[in-house]
Amino acid sequence: MTLTSRAVFLDLHSLDLGDLDLAPLQQAFGELVMHERSEPQQVIERLQGAQVAISNKVVLNAATFAACPDLKLVLISATGTDAVDLDAAREHGVSVCNCQGYGTPSVAQHTLMLLLALATRLPDYQQAVRAGRWQQASQFCLLDYPIVELAGKTLGLLGHGELGGAVAKLAEAFGMQVLLGQLPGRPLRADHLPLDELLPQVDALTLHCPLNAATRDLIGARELALMKPGAFLINSARGGLVNEQALADALRSGQLGGAACDVLSQEPPRDGNPLLAADIPRLIITPHSAWGSVEARQRIVVQLAENAQAFFAGAPRRQVS
Repeated sequence: MTLTSRAVFLDLHSLDLGDLDLAPLQQAFGELVMHERSEPQQVIERLQGAQVAISNKVVLNAATFAACPDLKLVLISATGTDAVDLDAAREHGVSVCNCQGYGTPSVAQHTLMLLLALATRLPDYQQAVRAGRWQQASQFCLLDYPIVELAGKTLGLLGHGELGGAVAKLAEAFGMQVLLGQLPGRPLRADHLPLDELLPQVDALTLHCPLNAATRDLIGARELALMKPGAFLINSARGGLVNEQALADALRSGQLGGAACDVLSQEPPRDGNPLLAADIPRLIITPHSAWGSVEARQRIVVQLAENAQAFFAGAPRRQVS
């Protein structure tokens, strides 16, 4: 059926910046129509006559499925399924498949990059050079900002799946000891420490867990107070895992040694965010870019094609609904 099926990619720009090989995806369908972006009012019209919808963040809701009876498959060009009403898809006989594990190397290296930037005070030294302070120094070096070695320090991980495991391996390569934390709502494991026991022991904490009712505001004012003075917090998972106002307060008070976030509770943060205030020290924000290496995005292309071919062969892969 892939040879005659019609597929519509609703938001190609969320994946391809003109630097990917789309041939695997183009070869998976009889016809592939690609739109850079799709506004909500354009979705139903664009999906008319299509058997496959491909989307990252374009919302596909009950009204979409009701108005597009030819749809058989939704391919999500990401892992998260928030933009697709899975119950409505199921009710209309539409299968949904996502992409998985494509960004592990990219996100893992980004996480370590953020931790290294905090430990070495990279932003502060960059700014000092730009401001001419090294040029005016009385000796050969400028050491105004204390540098911390990761070797011998303890890293706490919340979320130890494929991604957390990759971060742990990189951290161990830098000589860090890794401790695993118990996530709420998960079965108890002997090798995972309760959160209240983990936090006082770690010099840095990284988050690699999903956002759900059990993990929302997982790290708030109480949890931040339990961490060592001077500890680092890295969040490259989901913005809602951390109470952003509490984190801003902890950084302003000097309670933490620094924090870095690749994610915020609203993205893009058009309505502002407590962590975007100009007076917060020792904070690095990156724009949800950890996943976006060329290699990771190319893996998504390959997985989308694989998912389509497997579905029409009667053996769906990475099916979430």
